[in-house]
Amino acid sequence: MKWNVKRSVIWMLVLALGLSLAGGCAREEAKTKAEAGSGKTAKYVFLFIGDGMGLPQRAASAAYIGKKLAIDAMPAQGITTTFANNRFITGSAASATALATGVKTNINYIGVDPNFKPVKTVAELAKEQGKKVGIVSSVSVDHATPAAFYAHVKTRKMYHEIDHALADSGFDFFAGGGLKDPTGKKSKAPLGDALKKAEHNGYKVVTDKQAFMALKPGDGKILAWNNWLQDDQALPYVMDMTADDITLPEFTAKAIEMLDNDKGFFLMVEGGKIDWACHANDAAASIRNTLSFDDSVKQALAFYDKHPGETLIVVTGDHECGGLTLGFAGTHYESYYNVLGGQKVSFQKFTDEILKDFKAKGGSFEDMKPVIAAQFGLKFEGDPKADHMVLADFEVKELENAFNRSMSGDKIQGGDYLLYGEYDPLSVTLTHLLNGKAGLGWTSYKHTGVPVSTSAIGVGSEAFNGSYDNVDVALRMMSAMGIDPKPHYASATGAQVAAN
Repeated sequence: MKWNVKRSVIWMLVLALGLSLAGGCAREEAKTKAEAGSGKTAKYVFLFIGDGMGLPQRAASAAYIGKKLAIDAMPAQGITTTFANNRFITGSAASATALATGVKTNINYIGVDPNFKPVKTVAELAKEQGKKVGIVSSVSVDHATPAAFYAHVKTRKMYHEIDHALADSGFDFFAGGGLKDPTGKKSKAPLGDALKKAEHNGYKVVTDKQAFMALKPGDGKILAWNNWLQDDQALPYVMDMTADDITLPEFTAKAIEMLDNDKGFFLMVEGGKIDWACHANDAAASIRNTLSFDDSVKQALAFYDKHPGETLIVVTGDHECGGLTLGFAGTHYESYYNVLGGQKVSFQKFTDEILKDFKAKGGSFEDMKPVIAAQFGLKFEGDPKADHMVLADFEVKELENAFNRSMSGDKIQGGDYLLYGEYDPLSVTLTHLLNGKAGLGWTSYKHTGVPVSTSAIGVGSEAFNGSYDNVDVALRMMSAMGIDPKPHYASATGAQVAAN
């Protein structure tokens, strides 16, 4: 089905600029509620961070489903710059620290300024106010973005020290992915088992979905993760999940249930695998994870509807990833985003399971063709001019070359395309070909320096209109929470700084 340009061109242009149109009675009602909360302090504060989610990720996801995302319908819309203190193109650690503290810092620094001085985060400040605090992520809960809200270390790679900071944080709810180094196997100076410390400090560890869904507010502090952690202690990509997996919206809903109390709460939710999919240039995986992220925001919006005069919801991205372009010369200005539905698995599952099993059994490129057709919807028979899902001869040759590299154990590495990590040549080639047929392109396998969009609704949300930097997101949240909007420096001992 061809994208209807006549009907959508104006809307797409507005969306691409990160603005919002006031459409419909529901939208006006939301705006009225937000304005009604002005002048008050926010009792319930939500911060949603789409890792790697720039303007094109949001626009492509909306175009894929044919309607606006919930985050694009919020009354306040802004454009946010993301640069780090020592580099124009930021990383998740520096950006998350800016969003959490209101301070620009260096690449890889977590919760500290460029001079390595620890800075209190909005989550820690909320805790000082007596609020409950929750951290949710679709990647490991000690990854850069979640860590920036409770840890103070010189590098994001200090997972063991971050795990101990988690255990000592006193926060009420951690959930999503697991822990990368609780026992200190990769640490220069192990501190002991962080998971045991967390349990000693009163955290109930839950990894079973049934037990997780049965949790009640009286169960105390929670550390929970999904039973199946697909890659690097992260949740599976949304398109690879089964009914046995806990989704990001489910983690978010449970967090709200567990944190709700008379003194209020602060909840940070990260859609971390949007970024990971974009690093691999897998548009289908990125879009479906973005949609799941948007569904998570809907859980907060449902809470907001019950507490419109006491709630602030802010949604932003830490940076754009992949240089996603909403257009590809091969489709001649047309877009066919529906063809992405032909991709049944993420690049990760295709590499880790399908391709691995194929290699174990052995087979030729001819044997691989029906597998490709079944998993990605690409066709090897037919007329490419009549059906653009049919591969042209040069595309088939490109796939065959990638197949041969994969079968030989080759990886696409930095020397080839300056990649983040290593990816299987066949997996990357398949997603590139399918994305091209959808009318999407990529310019990078890494982060870019383009601004991101920020959306907000509720108490103080009007401050998130316009153009501003990512440090302003933290400062404006502080203001809405009744906290002096400035960096709040902490003592080294109190912040548990780790330098090695």
